[in-house]
Amino acid sequence: MMSRISRFLRELAAWRRFRALPRASRRIVLYAESGQDWHHFRPVVEQLTGVIGARICYVSSDADDPGLHQDNDRIVPICIGRGLMRIWFFQFLDADLMLTQLLDLGNFDLKRSIHPVHYVYMFHSLISTHNHENSFDHYDTILCAGPHQMREIRRREEMKGLKPKRLIPHGYHRLEQLMAERREPPPPSSDEDVHVLLAPSWGEQTILNVCGLELASAILEAGFRLTLRPHFQTRWQTPEAIDRITRRFAGHPRFRLVEQMGESDSLYDSHVMITEWSGAGQDYGMGLGKPVLYIDLPPKSRNTSWPELGMEPFESYVRDKIGALLPPGRIGEAPQVIRELLRDPARFRARVAELRRDWVYNLGRSGEAGAQAVAAIAAEIAAGAEIPAAGR
Repeated sequence: MMSRISRFLRELAAWRRFRALPRASRRIVLYAESGQDWHHFRPVVEQLTGVIGARICYVSSDADDPGLHQDNDRIVPICIGRGLMRIWFFQFLDADLMLTQLLDLGNFDLKRSIHPVHYVYMFHSLISTHNHENSFDHYDTILCAGPHQMREIRRREEMKGLKPKRLIPHGYHRLEQLMAERREPPPPSSDEDVHVLLAPSWGEQTILNVCGLELASAILEAGFRLTLRPHFQTRWQTPEAIDRITRRFAGHPRFRLVEQMGESDSLYDSHVMITEWSGAGQDYGMGLGKPVLYIDLPPKSRNTSWPELGMEPFESYVRDKIGALLPPGRIGEAPQVIRELLRDPARFRARVAELRRDWVYNLGRSGEAGAQAVAAIAAEIAAGAEIPAAGR
C-alpha cells in the first residue's frame, strides 16, 4: 500500500512539474511507453536537440528509459508512470505537438487532450497496418517507414470516410543501425559451420508451440549449430514451449538459449534465421542481408477485417523475397532448404538492396527526415498556421 501511495505521489509531482514548464519546453513533447522506444526515438531526438536546436520534453512511463537520463540540457525528462497520472497527463495535455510510438490513441484509456494538441505517430517497424483496424485513426500526422504504410492508411481513409492525415516519408532507423553494425560470420565450409538462429514470435500458433521441438531436433541432427532466441512474451505466456526444448538439449554442444533482451551477437554471428511472422525476420533479412526461413503458420491478427483493404501485407509479400517458406508438415526438409538459402549470398544481398530501395524511405537519413518533419509542424503551430487535425 505504501509503495503505491509513494509511486502515486512521485507521479503527481512529475505531472505538476510538467504543468509548470514554460511553453517553450513543452511545444514538442515525446511520449514513450517503455525504454525500448528510445532506440527508435534517439536519432530523431539527437537531430531535434542538436542540428535543429529545439527544446523538447521527453515523457516516459518507464523510470529506466534511457531517454530520461540523457546529459542534454535541451531535454526535459518527466517520468509519468502507467497509472492514473498518465491518464490525466493525456487528458489534459497542454502542448503544441506530441510525438509517440503509442498505438490506439483515443481507443482505450489514453485519449486525445481537451486542448488542441497535434499528435504525430512514428512507426517503429516495417510491418503493414493490417493487424490494427483503427489503431492509427486518431493521429494528425504519421511518420511512415515505407510507401506501403502510406498506401494502406490512405485506403482505409477512403473506405471509412476518415479525414486525411498528413503522411510523411520518414524511414526506419533500426534497419540503418543493423546495416552499419553488420559483421560477416565466417562462411560455412560444412554443415558443422552453419549457425542457425531460431527467433520465433509469441502466441499459440507460433513455432515453439506448434513444432519447436521437432524443428530444433532437425536442425541439430543435421549438424548445424542452433541458437534459440524466444520472444520475451513466450517466457510469460507459454514457458513450457521453451522448457521442452531446453530440457531435451541441455548440455548439447551445438545448442544455446538466449533470453537476454537486447542481446545482438546471435543476430550478427548467425548465417540464417528461422521465424514465422515476427518482424525480426524483416530486420534480419533487409538489415543484415542474410536469409530467413519462414515456417508457414497462420498469421496473427487482431483485425479480422484486414482483407477488406485488398492489399497484401508487407510482411506476407516480403517473405519469399528474403528467404523461403516451409509448411509445418515438412519440418524435416528444413536443413536442405537452409543449405539452398546459403548457396549464393552475393545474389541474395543484391536482391535485398533492391527491396530496401523500393520499400524503405530515407535510408541512411531517417533521423534527420523525422526531426525536420516534427520541427516543421511545430514551427507552423507556433506561427499560428491552421493544421488539419484528425477527428476526435
